[in-house]
Amino acid sequence: MSKFCTADEAMAGVHDGDIIAAHNWGLSGSPGYLFRALIERGVRDLTLCIPNFFPLPQGFVDMGFTDPTILLPQMKKIISPFIGARGILSSLSDALFSTVAQEGRLEVETSTHGVLIERLHAGAMGLGGFYSPVGVDTIVAESKEKRTIDGIQYVFEKSLCPDVGLIKADKADKSGNLVYRGSARGANPIIAMASKYTIAEVFDVVESGGLDPEMIVTPGIFVDRVVKIPDEDVYSRKGRPEIIQLLAEVWLTQSNQVEVATTEGGKQ
Repeated sequence: MSKFCTADEAMAGVHDGDIIAAHNWGLSGSPGYLFRALIERGVRDLTLCIPNFFPLPQGFVDMGFTDPTILLPQMKKIISPFIGARGILSSLSDALFSTVAQEGRLEVETSTHGVLIERLHAGAMGLGGFYSPVGVDTIVAESKEKRTIDGIQYVFEKSLCPDVGLIKADKADKSGNLVYRGSARGANPIIAMASKYTIAEVFDVVESGGLDPEMIVTPGIFVDRVVKIPDEDVYSRKGRPEIIQLLAEVWLTQSNQVEVATTEGGKQ
C-alpha cells in the first residue's frame, strides 16, 4: 500500500479525542499545511502536544498561512512549554487566550522544552517515563511520584505516545524515508518515532534510492502517510521567497517599535 496520499485522505486516520503532537517554532519546520487539513477534518476534544503555541502575525494569516492556534475550537487540552507570545505578537496572544482561559475551556499542562521532548523520546524508546530534577518542590511536582537517587530529588515524568504525529520534512522518497533541512528538523524526528500514526508533509518526493542514505534522519518505518504540498499552495517551496520577504518586514517593524519605545522611555 502506498504511503502517499492527499491531506484529506491522511486525516481520515485522525479521530475525536486523539492526542496530536506537532513541531512549532515559527514557520520553520512547522506542518502548517497539515494544520489546515486537520481543521477541515473537524475532529473534536483533541489534546495538542507542541513545543510552542502562539499566533502568527496577521500578514502571514492574510497570505493563507496557518498556525496551531486555529485548532483552539477543537481542543480540550494543550501540553506545551511556551504558550502565547511577547513583543509584536503580545496583543494577538492576549486577545486569543484571555477568553479561553477565563471560561476554563482549555486544560493547560506546562513543562520545560527539555522535559517535553524527553517525554516524547521516552515514548519513542518504549519506556514508561523518566526521573527529572526539574520542578522539584514546585507545583510542577504536584501529584507526581518523587524519588531521591544518590541524594538528589527527582519527579517522575510519564512518557508521551501521541495518537497522531504531524511533521514536516524537506524531502521524502517513495519508501517514506525523510530528510530535513537545517533547523527545520526541530522535534519532527522524535515526534515521528513517538507517534502511533505519523503524517509527514514534504516539499519534494524522489524515487526510492534517490536520497543519500547518510542524510536520511527519519526512516520510512516511522512514517504512515506522506503528503506532498501542492506547488500552487502558499506552503510550497515556490512560496519561500515571499515568506522571507514578509519575515523581514515583520521583524523590521518590530525593531522600529522597540526603538521608538526605547527613545520615548529615555525622554521621560
